[in-house]
Amino acid sequence: MKLAGMLEDLGIASVAGYVGTKAMEPVSMKLYEMESEQARKQEDEARPGPPYQVAAQKIFGALGVKLEGKALQRASMGMHYGLALSWSPVYVLLRRKTGMTSVGAALTAGTAMSLVADEGITPLFGFSAPNRDYPLVTHLRGYVAHLAFGLAVAGTCEVLWALRGRRP
Repeated sequence: MKLAGMLEDLGIASVAGYVGTKAMEPVSMKLYEMESEQARKQEDEARPGPPYQVAAQKIFGALGVKLEGKALQRASMGMHYGLALSWSPVYVLLRRKTGMTSVGAALTAGTAMSLVADEGITPLFGFSAPNRDYPLVTHLRGYVAHLAFGLAVAGTCEVLWALRGRRP
């Protein structure tokens, strides 16, 4: 693939990552609302705060920068969307390099994001409580929400590729 095509795919992946996040958020919230009061209480008690906010505080704190108010809010959203924009190229690579179908690549990318980011990196670096502190339904909600992310990324990429005549 030529450099121009790779750069175009990165641009498309960035748009898709944003759309994927916007699709994932209401899915996660609706599933949270459907959980039992006991499960929500256990999760809320275990949770040190939104993981992207905890990540921003820890990362910037390690650099000697204390974030508060709007600066913390902006940095937190940067972490939240930054993860999505950095993960969405996984879908592109799966489609371009493996010959996977769009649905297969979407579900693989969403599953990988859930396992690596939510179940691995986030608790490992202390951006959340340890996994065992949360009820099973919390992990299942996160997994389903990341599948929605993967499917939205796929839909966005496939539409934009079709418009450009560049579908795999």
